[in-house]
Amino acid sequence: MPLIGLTPAPKPADKAASPTAAGAQPGDIVDVTDATFMKEVIEESRTRPVVIDLWAPWCGPCRQLTPSLEKAVAAKNGAVRLAKVNIDENPGIAQQFRVQSIPAIFVVDQGKAFQGFQGALPDSQVKAFIDELAGPTGPSDIDSLLALAAESLTAGDVGGAAQAYAQALQLEPENLKAIAGLARCYLNGGDAERAREVIAMAPADAKDADLAAVRAALKLADEAQGETAPFTARLAANDDDHEARFELAKLLAGRGDLQTAVDHLLTIIERERGWNDDAARKQLLTVFEAAGPGSEVARNGRRRLSSMLFA
Repeated sequence: MPLIGLTPAPKPADKAASPTAAGAQPGDIVDVTDATFMKEVIEESRTRPVVIDLWAPWCGPCRQLTPSLEKAVAAKNGAVRLAKVNIDENPGIAQQFRVQSIPAIFVVDQGKAFQGFQGALPDSQVKAFIDELAGPTGPSDIDSLLALAAESLTAGDVGGAAQAYAQALQLEPENLKAIAGLARCYLNGGDAERAREVIAMAPADAKDADLAAVRAALKLADEAQGETAPFTARLAANDDDHEARFELAKLLAGRGDLQTAVDHLLTIIERERGWNDDAARKQLLTVFEAAGPGSEVARNGRRRLSSMLFA
């Protein structure tokens, strides 16, 4: 339905606009009044879709939905605009849309309005709704920073990676990939304590492969107590001293030398598969998790383990 001829309703004294979502550019998320609706929504819809969020301060579901909309729109790099309308202060817009309950979401595109949805939705559904409106877009600022950080970390530039992950967390403080990446940077730099502080920013029940890898690496670091020299000497005297090899592997893994740790653990499995209640295989799986499922250490190690177990 085309929206024309809106009659501005009496407007109370101006209040401060609500904060803009992290990562959004000026103009992507705006507070709209009866008086500014034509310019900020109808005219703007000639260049990009405008999502209208009809809300009120007393509405609990609105407080849940609006941040989700802001986050999804901010990630679209200007492909979609979010127009937030406080219906208590701007009843004219609410009347035009015949709003019966809030939150109510409408879309205006090319000057025409369409029903979106009513009520709060999970973040995933809100994101899908905005994604469909925006169409194909380039990577978001968060995605670009995470890609840059991962590339830097792979290249050994721990400082550059840490800076990129920190910038990503400024935009999105709860991003699990950024939390895990920054913790990994501290861990690779030998600062396990700072790594623990960063990883604690993520919920304890959060599910993410990178997060699990860092937690496993920290567990290995906690177990790396002592010096390697005594166990190296024992192996020099007896190459079949599985206990010495196992303890040496634990120390090496805790210090970040995962590949050598894997080699030692596989040697134990190859020579005595069930040694010490399968301790070598169990430790090996923790090392694989710490390395990350996509790492060369984990991929090659799993292939070697499979060839031994199923030969």
